[in-house]
Amino acid sequence: MTKLRHIGLLPRIAAAIALGIGAGFVLPEWAARCFATFNSLFSSFLGFIIPLLIVGFVAPAIAEIGRRAGSMLLATVVIAYLMTFGSGALAYLTSVTFFPSMIAPDSYIAAETAASGSPAPFFTVDVPPLMGVTSALVLAFVLGFGCAMLTSAQALKKGLDGFRDIIKLVIDKAIIPLLPIYIFGIFLDMTIGGKVGPVLLTFVKIIAVIFCLHVGVLVLQYCIASLFSRKNPFKCLWTMMPAYFTALGTQSSAATIPVTLERTVAMGVDRDIAGFTVPLCATIHMSGSTLKIVSCALALMILHGMPYDFGMFAGFIAMLGITIIAAPGVPGGAIMASLGLLSSILGFSDADNAMMIALYIAMDSFGTACNITGDGAIAQIVARLFRKNPERQV
Repeated sequence: MTKLRHIGLLPRIAAAIALGIGAGFVLPEWAARCFATFNSLFSSFLGFIIPLLIVGFVAPAIAEIGRRAGSMLLATVVIAYLMTFGSGALAYLTSVTFFPSMIAPDSYIAAETAASGSPAPFFTVDVPPLMGVTSALVLAFVLGFGCAMLTSAQALKKGLDGFRDIIKLVIDKAIIPLLPIYIFGIFLDMTIGGKVGPVLLTFVKIIAVIFCLHVGVLVLQYCIASLFSRKNPFKCLWTMMPAYFTALGTQSSAATIPVTLERTVAMGVDRDIAGFTVPLCATIHMSGSTLKIVSCALALMILHGMPYDFGMFAGFIAMLGITIIAAPGVPGGAIMASLGLLSSILGFSDADNAMMIALYIAMDSFGTACNITGDGAIAQIVARLFRKNPERQV
């Protein structure tokens, strides 16, 4: 187990998918039912944790932002949220334009109809969540803003920080290690049901589109920033490439902060403003994560023949931009925090959520790189708004 922990999450997920597909052809029924039982228990536990995860992530983040309230902080938060929302909206519009002609739901629906049935678990244990996703968000806002506004609530703030550490511990020590087994069980079930072919083909197609999309988002963000900084957006983007490739390799926003900070200053942003905006945006700016989640979600909805429209996704993106703040400190935190919204707003099943996890983690490094590189564009805008950006060219 110790050796397995040194293997990255992506290789473990990839191995789980491959093994699940292979085992689907040879595994006896009793063994398949064992994994179906595990998946049923894991899904129930995951459903219980999701509202607590939202409270544990969002409430302390809001409390910390509120405590540091100021005009520059407010401007940075608003710009980061608008870029995150805009990235999600662009992902929806791009996906709704290209995916219907690329994805063939008929083959999946035909396989689903012809399937002999999923292996049934030996037993199930129902662990209902303490509250719904919306209730968890409202509670997080009430607690977060309360702790930010009241000096007498600092003990509660420390309690929320401790609760966040507990949730991180549960994710790091329980959910993440067991996640490959869960993914294995999902792909085992799909292989037995004859549905794995259309799903894998969809994976390949949408990964290519999402990669192109995240490059386009970065170009657009730096073009917007150039309206404020009066600098060449492509030169600025080139200056940020060391941060991009560092994030690509580390898959960590926090680990890339020193490089992002140094590159942001190299673009001509005042060091004080860069030192304020870069660490903050590493927590709240999630353009890359949002575009991945939105694109993958829409692809799966098209594959399943589920109804969708822009109004549904606009609400989903608006909630998503809030729910996944402070998630970068946890491996796969953004997709974990979004599972409740995927179920409550888009109507995803446990199997759909498992496929979303696999898709998200397969592109995790690109999303992190997009998030981090976009932080430099936000720093340029903030620097110009607060007149701290020296007039020098890259």
